[in-house]
Amino acid sequence: MNIGSKNKKRVVLPSRPDPPSVDQVLEDINRAFPNDPVFSILDHTVQGSSSTPSDSDVELKYQQGRRYLELNENLQEVRGQLVHQREELRAVGDQLDRSVAEVKGRAL
Repeated sequence: MNIGSKNKKRVVLPSRPDPPSVDQVLEDINRAFPNDPVFSILDHTVQGSSSTPSDSDVELKYQQGRRYLELNENLQEVRGQLVHQREELRAVGDQLDRSVAEVKGRAL
């Protein structure tokens, strides 16, 4: 039984901030300069430090990041195409409804 622990006050820490959204991360990446340290990590590897990731790990993460950005860009392009196609389909559907109504009007 530890009697001394009851007298200690608990320190209330502030809550953690929310993690950034994907849009915020992409905005940050797009606004970064090419000489940003994040992009030059391969040029600044620390010699003799066992806590640094290996070159293959860094390259893998870099390639994964590039692939993610490429896929995201492709998704945005396809999204734009789908929005355009949806608008075209709605216009064609409206025209079809008008044509059907016109044919029904003639038949009666």
